Amino acid sequence: MSVAATSIWHAAGPVAASLLQVSIVITVGATLIFVGMMALLALALRKRSGRVDARWWVLGGGLVFPSVVLAALFMYSEARKPPWREAPPPDALVIGVTGHMWWWELRYRDPATGAEIVAANELRIPVGRPVYLGLTSGDVIHSFWVPALGGKMDMLPGRVQHLLLQADRAGVFRGACAEYCGEQHARMALHVVAEAPAGFDAWLAAQARPAAASNAMAIERGRDAFLAHRCDACHTVRGVAEHSRLGPDLTHVGSRLYLGAGTLANDAEGLAHWVAHTQQLKPGARMPSSQARIDAASIESIATWLAELK
Repeated sequence: MSVAATSIWHAAGPVAASLLQVSIVITVGATLIFVGMMALLALALRKRSGRVDARWWVLGGGLVFPSVVLAALFMYSEARKPPWREAPPPDALVIGVTGHMWWWELRYRDPATGAEIVAANELRIPVGRPVYLGLTSGDVIHSFWVPALGGKMDMLPGRVQHLLLQADRAGVFRGACAEYCGEQHARMALHVVAEAPAGFDAWLAAQARPAAASNAMAIERGRDAFLAHRCDACHTVRGVAEHSRLGPDLTHVGSRLYLGAGTLANDAEGLAHWVAHTQQLKPGARMPSSQARIDAASIESIATWLAELK
């Protein structure tokens, strides 16, 4: 899947469209005011002689004009800002999002059983349905922002913020942390995958299942190496290693588009490179590089197994 342009100028939902409209009005208005001021400056430079009663210019240009413009702009933007909702709309999909240094934890609810489904770094949503996000942080202040779908919202430790957004067309939309949060702030991307409701329902049902077992010996060697080298101390793989929450849940990591919060494309080769050279790719991440402590054959086996977890 190709990633759509990361810009407020490519709105893909009603919230983003409303913000785009306000941005256009502000940009056009600021341009007209600038042109008008430059015209007055040019006129003043041409007419150097003669006295000018500065009081009227100060009163009109310094007080009345800014007051009228700012008041009109305030009322216009207030009328079009996205509504804040204390509770989600009745038909909304509710998703919990937790920001970490430097990745995203996502929590869905299985509609069949009510069980929690945990994913990471890739937010999947159905097209045409409002999505109500509960945003918080597990460490420092982060900020959730997907420009094509909506505005920014800070994510604060110990507090849950709410953000309502919606995608009107299918696609992959890149988001980011918009609040500087440390060494790898620039490598804290979030990809939002908007798809047809039927496709989303199928994806969510697959995510609710534990990791699939395999009869292939090479793949099972990867699972055994994952456990032998204590990767399960930080990562959950449901059905194999439970309740390890220091790092992202890897139960269905093979189905994601990217690794390391947008650092690498996700395939077996990328997985092996990420496991072996984490600190070279993302210095400061809590995951150590494994090249020095795990042999190359085991790293390859682990990557092959993880790539099969879809």
